[in-house]
Amino acid sequence: MKVTILCVGKIKEKFYRDAIDEYAKRLSKYCKFEIIEVADEQTPDKASVAMEEQIKAKEAERIHGKIKDNTLVCTLEIAGKRLTSEKFADWINQAAISGKSSICFVIGGSLGLHESVTKRADYHLSFSDMTFPHQLMRVILSEQIYRAFRIISGEPYHK
Repeated sequence: MKVTILCVGKIKEKFYRDAIDEYAKRLSKYCKFEIIEVADEQTPDKASVAMEEQIKAKEAERIHGKIKDNTLVCTLEIAGKRLTSEKFADWINQAAISGKSSICFVIGGSLGLHESVTKRADYHLSFSDMTFPHQLMRVILSEQIYRAFRIISGEPYHK
């Protein structure tokens, strides 16, 4: 299975990159794992709602350009469904059983995701009602994907 995290913006902090690299290394035992970054748009201070929508639309174009047609797409959204780690593992496992060989998790930019990306998604996932830095969310998601594969494999990690 191929698992991709598609995200807006780059990670500047070395400690986030190191953590993601560690989970990527661990995940190599279970799947082909990659992170794809698309450029973010600068948001001016006091941007209007219309300008924010334009910014999200530009980022959405870049996101859509990286998603292949046969990919199961899961967006990370506050309004998404919350799952336990075990249910998340079940969801990934069900995707594999149903013949999906590629899952793409999408993390939006600082303004969130454009509605066109949300509509394209097959699933909407939430980790919390809280807002996390996008860089940290990549680490958390990478860890949860790793945890899910350990659960699927029956290995002792998830407790």
